[in-house]
Amino acid sequence: MTDRELDAAGIINPALRDAYRHCRTLNARHGKTYFLATRLLPVERRPAVHALYGFARWADDIVDSLSTPLNAESRSQRLGALQSDLERGLLGGTCTDPVVLALADTACRYDINHQHFGDFIASMRSDLHVTDYPTLEDLQTYMYGSAAVIGLQMLPILGTVVPRKEAAPSAASLGVAFQMTNFLRDVGEDLDRGRVYLPADLLQTHGVDRQFLLWSRKSGRRDRRIVEALRAFEGLTRAVYREAVCGLAMLDPVSRPCIRTAFILYGGILDAIEKDGYAVLHRRAAVSRPRRAAVGLDGLMRAMAARATARTSARSPAARTPDHTRCERPHPASEAHKEIA
Repeated sequence: MTDRELDAAGIINPALRDAYRHCRTLNARHGKTYFLATRLLPVERRPAVHALYGFARWADDIVDSLSTPLNAESRSQRLGALQSDLERGLLGGTCTDPVVLALADTACRYDINHQHFGDFIASMRSDLHVTDYPTLEDLQTYMYGSAAVIGLQMLPILGTVVPRKEAAPSAASLGVAFQMTNFLRDVGEDLDRGRVYLPADLLQTHGVDRQFLLWSRKSGRRDRRIVEALRAFEGLTRAVYREAVCGLAMLDPVSRPCIRTAFILYGGILDAIEKDGYAVLHRRAAVSRPRRAAVGLDGLMRAMAARATARTSARSPAARTPDHTRCERPHPASEAHKEIA
């Protein structure tokens, strides 16, 4: 399947092919929901999405991995090295990191704004020293670089049936909705890393603070006030999904099943959290396998129908067709889910 994706995308450089394979492996290993949704994209667009995910995952692991015994200074140095490699790669220079090599190629092929990557790195760097967020506004500033720009990076790959500027706000909102879902699901794990992403003012409204969360995490005991705070953050997250849902109809029809599937599955995580009584400090909520399979099958049927329609009609002039050859040069290294159901 990997070779078929690469062939369809017109990626012929051996080093690039290996780099994209590496990113695909990262996506398959760590981004189960994301990877499932990616399989619903037209085959030629999948490598680019793997590259975006691979880079985001690689940077996040530098900052967050609990299995790597590095202090903040060492992590900062590694992140700085990644950023330098990225800046060289985006300018057409030598890349040694396969993740950066694939990302730079994707950015060129799809004309992705380089500033999005700089904003992402800036948010990752803040994770090295920022351990909480006093207000929702503070958290939103962080999430622009860590999540909204992911949606903006994806947009040129997905294609649109409206001017890209019109679809951008919804794409950014969807990236934020996905990340807020992860924040709620991972409250306990983030505490283990010394971070609290839930805004302090929201927690305080319900009589909760970091120490209270730590008490619950360590003791295994629960409290009504913590449940209410978590429920309030869930409400904020669902509101962002409602902001994002209108953007699905703005996408190229052949891309919609992918994003619709991700929308439903990530929203399903919120449903699982609610069903589990907001026990996220003690265990991770997840969408059941039968539910994932059912949503995935529905997405596959929709994807097949959209591709059949696309084959029998002219491609929308609003959807951009990337030039798969202009970036293929010898490289120095090698020479709101219910609403849409």
